[in-house]
Amino acid sequence: MKPSDTPTDAMVLRTDAQHITTLTMNRGASRNALSRPMIAALQDALDAIATDSSVHVVVLAGSGPAFCAGHDLKEMRSQQFDVDYAKDLFDACGQLMQRIVSMPQPVIARVHGIATAAGAQLVATCDLAVAADNARFATPGVNIGLFCSTPMVALTRNISHKHAMQMLLTGELIDAQEALRFGLVNQIVPEAQLDAAVTGLAIKLAAKSCRTLSIGKQAFYRQAELPLAQAYAYTRDVMVTNLQAADAKEGICAFIDKRTPTWTHA
Repeated sequence: MKPSDTPTDAMVLRTDAQHITTLTMNRGASRNALSRPMIAALQDALDAIATDSSVHVVVLAGSGPAFCAGHDLKEMRSQQFDVDYAKDLFDACGQLMQRIVSMPQPVIARVHGIATAAGAQLVATCDLAVAADNARFATPGVNIGLFCSTPMVALTRNISHKHAMQMLLTGELIDAQEALRFGLVNQIVPEAQLDAAVTGLAIKLAAKSCRTLSIGKQAFYRQAELPLAQAYAYTRDVMVTNLQAADAKEGICAFIDKRTPTWTHA
């Protein structure tokens, strides 16, 4: 992948290749903690990508020995646990998670090392997650007197309530196999194969109609919030609209004609 113009000492690094953009949290020494500046850098990067039609898939990764250790506790203490600071921090983090969900592109988490607290929240929020076999996950706030209430929002929308409560109430680390069983990640691979697995999945998605992926992603999250009858009515309208898209017509005709579709992403 080729680097963008992002300086190598930037909070978040961006690389682009084959319509895939990788954002790498670049504070490995602090386990890529979600400090207020890190949240802002991720928000800015995702906002720019959301309107970039050349990007079909986004990968979120972490530098150094871990994916993301959650919020920066040292920063919290340096701010003397100020109420206004805390409101701004958790609001900004919530907006970041909502940005990931509202992105037209699928977002894949590339997870290695630990993903704890708001780091686990990031994994739960991403559309897909591929983990190294040595990855570990936790929502350990209960152990330090600060319950992981905001990470809980993503967790309970991603895995079963019993599994979410187990993580939230015990604060214990779970390994990659347990995360796969819970449904927190999609795939586990040896760490040496992590980049290849993530790239392979991203290439597979990038080869599809990005218009169709965007329609489907938006509908997935919207219908999940609706009662059953409303969900069917909503998705009916989505499919009717989708059917009018150039890529839908091209895809159906290509299938019938037994040829490879040529996407225009329209």
